[in-house]
Amino acid sequence: MAEETVSMECDAAPLPVVVATGNPGKAREFGRLLGASFDVRVKPDGASVAEETGTTFAENARLKALSVFAALGGTLAVLADDSGLEVDCLGGSPGIRSARFAGEEATDAENVERLLAEMAGSSERQARFVCHLALLLPRKNCSDSSGGLLEAEGSLEGTIGLVPTGAEGFGYDPVFRPAGWDKTLSEVSPGEKDAASHRARAVKVLLHLMEEKGMLSCGA
Repeated sequence: MAEETVSMECDAAPLPVVVATGNPGKAREFGRLLGASFDVRVKPDGASVAEETGTTFAENARLKALSVFAALGGTLAVLADDSGLEVDCLGGSPGIRSARFAGEEATDAENVERLLAEMAGSSERQARFVCHLALLLPRKNCSDSSGGLLEAEGSLEGTIGLVPTGAEGFGYDPVFRPAGWDKTLSEVSPGEKDAASHRARAVKVLLHLMEEKGMLSCGA
């Protein structure tokens, strides 16, 4: 059902990486996905994350990474992500407004309720989760002249169910069934979700990019 979880290690000391979020759960998820080559940390309270004013996932991820990187004085690597759900019959919505689809303070349940209402009567249920990552590295950790910004994107194709099912996960997980699955993301364990998610796929691309550039050995 699911792909293997990404795990890449090196002999050097783990590279400290601050996740541009105040959510410890998201930091833990990135810790699981990135593996032992990284020392993943939650951002300090004083390092503000920029508002998502971009028009794409990529722009928002860069904005968040740059704001926290600057607040930390450029001394630590910073990883930011922006992700969301794109539904074909809604022209790609909710997209970058996935977390705010039903309003700025909307709950997950309210966002799902609005999504299902918007899709009512439609037989086209194709959708995908998308995650864009932006990793900013201090100059000392860059092995070539390409600069300190690395970006990667991952997606997970699937369909939107008619009603929410399952008790695990968050966001739109209860109505999203990955292609080839007979369950939603809320009906599987966190480990199964980690192995196949759009975020895991984006991390896999990022790690391969870092490996190609010889950056996985720069943690010492």
